[in-house]
Amino acid sequence: MTSHSGTAAAITIAQTFLPHSDPEASLAFYRDTLGFEVRLDVGYEGMRWITVGPVGQPMSIVLHPPAVDPGVTDEERRVITAMMAKGTYASIILATKDLESTFERVQAGDGEVVQEPTDQPYGIRDCAVRDPAGNLIRIQQS
Repeated sequence: MTSHSGTAAAITIAQTFLPHSDPEASLAFYRDTLGFEVRLDVGYEGMRWITVGPVGQPMSIVLHPPAVDPGVTDEERRVITAMMAKGTYASIILATKDLESTFERVQAGDGEVVQEPTDQPYGIRDCAVRDPAGNLIRIQQS
């Protein structure tokens, strides 16, 4: 095993992708409930890709129409749609300095509460919600 510590350029996360089933509902959740800024909102052939991210941070989430890749079969599209409906297709972990007030804001918004703020046995305090498309979002205390 070779170690490259100190010799490689730092790598950061630029974007991650989460599917949406309703662009307006997802936009409202990420912008209005979580307080993210909208960086891009691109439409193409009746579909929308919406890029959002925390203010002042370079990382972005691209909210995209699910299964639009031409290589996805009809059967795969059905599986993706079913998994999204169950909330088992996509997830992301976010962090905040004030978990309690963030949870209250999400609970008052359009998020479906999966787990209230909890001290986990592995040493973090977090909560879990689903966005309007069913994506699981864990928010941990930072």
